[in-house]
Amino acid sequence: MTLEPKALRDAFGAFLTGVTVVTTHDATGAPIGFTANSFTSVSLDPPLLLVCLAKTSRNFATMTNASGFAVNILAEGQKDVSNTFARPVDDRFAAVDWRKGPHGSPVFSDVAAWFDCAMHQVIDAGDHVILLGRIEAFENSGQAGLGYARGGYFSPVLADKALLAGQDMPQHLSAVAERDGQVFLVVTSDGSLGLPGVELAGGEGLDALTDAVASFSGVAVQPGLLYSVYEDTKTRRQHVVYRAGLGDGPVASGALYPIDVLPMERIVDAATRDVLKRYAAEASLGNFGVYVGNQEKGRVHAQAVRG
Repeated sequence: MTLEPKALRDAFGAFLTGVTVVTTHDATGAPIGFTANSFTSVSLDPPLLLVCLAKTSRNFATMTNASGFAVNILAEGQKDVSNTFARPVDDRFAAVDWRKGPHGSPVFSDVAAWFDCAMHQVIDAGDHVILLGRIEAFENSGQAGLGYARGGYFSPVLADKALLAGQDMPQHLSAVAERDGQVFLVVTSDGSLGLPGVELAGGEGLDALTDAVASFSGVAVQPGLLYSVYEDTKTRRQHVVYRAGLGDGPVASGALYPIDVLPMERIVDAATRDVLKRYAAEASLGNFGVYVGNQEKGRVHAQAVRG
């Protein structure tokens, strides 16, 4: 049986992970580092952790020959650090405050936690290797970590605060539902186009939105992460927008529109246009944030990279 790599990668992306930057020094003593979310704890006795590294990584030779490495678990406000170490930037370390850890690898300030490790074992694993590290020193700041899933950052703390802030007003849930680079839009009562959604009744939750999108589209729906939370100050209604994926098959109502040529002139209101414009821009980069504010102004927060 042959598995399609992109589909398999997308399925792996359903697992919510933290975001780390793995660091060491090269043969000249210069610090190197890369963003990775393939990290996990392994053992308390002895204290072990692991990180997976692609054999195609430009850091492969340095990492597999290093005497040790550090894992820096990024805090929820460090999306920029993640992006810096995920890109081919000349001097990545100029963007962070770092020092040598007790065992010698670079550790960052203001992270959720760091672990300075000796290289315990390098294990071959298909198109990757597993770097098994023995923890020689660590520090835990107690901060919430930055999360990542399905191509986007997320912050559970931010999401909870945003949703709790709207519990004293009516809530409308909707979804930017995507399939193969197209977004599903429905026809509203005035003939405009809008996001599929539902007004929440007492006791309902995300299942009500999933059911509503499935009812509109007639295909399976894969709920995703929080994408936008904003209050309409004129109607005193909170709008909560999630990302979602649509299954295969023709849609029953509404239509699919390419992300890069969405019919903005037909969108029902300015707030929905802003949601779709931001989604189109972020989808092209593969990095998604969460907007929190009102229908006119707010802030996009880091919410969910590759090693």
